[in-house]
Amino acid sequence: MLEYNDMKIKRFIGGNLESNGYIISEENRCYIIDPGYNPGRFIKEVREKDLEPLGIILTHHHYDHSGAADAVASELECPVLLHRRDGDIYRGRVDRFLEDGDVLELGTGAASRRLEIINTPGHTHGSICIMDEKDRLCFTGDTVFNVDLGRTDLEDGSESEMRDSICNIVDSWPNDIMLYPGHGDLANMKKVRRINREFTEMTETKVK
Repeated sequence: MLEYNDMKIKRFIGGNLESNGYIISEENRCYIIDPGYNPGRFIKEVREKDLEPLGIILTHHHYDHSGAADAVASELECPVLLHRRDGDIYRGRVDRFLEDGDVLELGTGAASRRLEIINTPGHTHGSICIMDEKDRLCFTGDTVFNVDLGRTDLEDGSESEMRDSICNIVDSWPNDIMLYPGHGDLANMKKVRRINREFTEMTETKVK
């Protein structure tokens, strides 16, 4: 369990692809991000901590990030949120389509934590990152990892969209932004710029 000010983050690793899912909570409210496997673990954590689930946020539609979403949503009676551009291909339950620039509030009151939805297409057309500027962290799904980038050779992947997302969005993030990726370990942008060869090769060739 990691803590940032009043927010807590619990990571769950599941499946053969070792996908990362997260529960982020503030006060007694939470969002669940990318429950790909083992729905019981997410349900148990929410109930044991007596959290109010505000929703399930899917960073993209792939099964290793969404496979447990329907079961968790049904058991906890909370909505599933997915970017609209992944809506046509995803066959699971969606209660709200997200758009670039949407803001979700985690806490309550004037100081409520704001989570900004950033559409970063490439791995899928509707891939998103979830930015928390207050704590300088971002959940990046399969857009960018600590040592590489999300693959673009699947059905709705796009190399050109990935290049645009990396060069024009992710590369603008300051070094202190901590990434919580869909696979692998955490890394801040300073480390990504130092060890992620795919990232540096792509950004070094962009038009200035």
